[in-house]
Amino acid sequence: MKPRYIFGPLLILLGAYLFFNQGDSFGPGRIFTYFWPSLFVIPLGLFFHWMYFSMTGRRGIGLLVPGGVLLVVGITCQFGMLFDSWGYIWPGFILAPAVGLFEMYWFGNRNKWLLIPINILTVLFLLFFSVFSIGTLLDSIGQGRSMIAVALIIAGAFVVMSRKKEF
Repeated sequence: MKPRYIFGPLLILLGAYLFFNQGDSFGPGRIFTYFWPSLFVIPLGLFFHWMYFSMTGRRGIGLLVPGGVLLVVGITCQFGMLFDSWGYIWPGFILAPAVGLFEMYWFGNRNKWLLIPINILTVLFLLFFSVFSIGTLLDSIGQGRSMIAVALIIAGAFVVMSRKKEF
């Protein structure tokens, strides 16, 4: 693995942090506070993937489960730390085992029984993420209830005014 694949994304994240937080003080404590997932968790997940694809000759399929889990957990935590969005990013922790199991399914012997927990966890992730992110979005707008009321009124008007098609 070439160092540029590790240091390049880290430099991009550091530059984005410096760009968006220009008024704050900057020091080693701040770097560890905001970038601990990129410094510790994501590289560990990438290490498991590297071991599977390079070291074991694609025979250690079990390495992909912790690799996928750590990678998704690291990305989830990084978004949560950078954007202070823990209120609606937490369903990423539900998606993490689904990604690890899906990698095991995809690169393994395609055991169809793995698709059951993968689908259950993915649907739970989509459900919780959509409910909490839409709720947060509507709350941030401040007019969520009135927007829903207007949308329902317009939808009802279209239903009432639409012509009945005769066959």
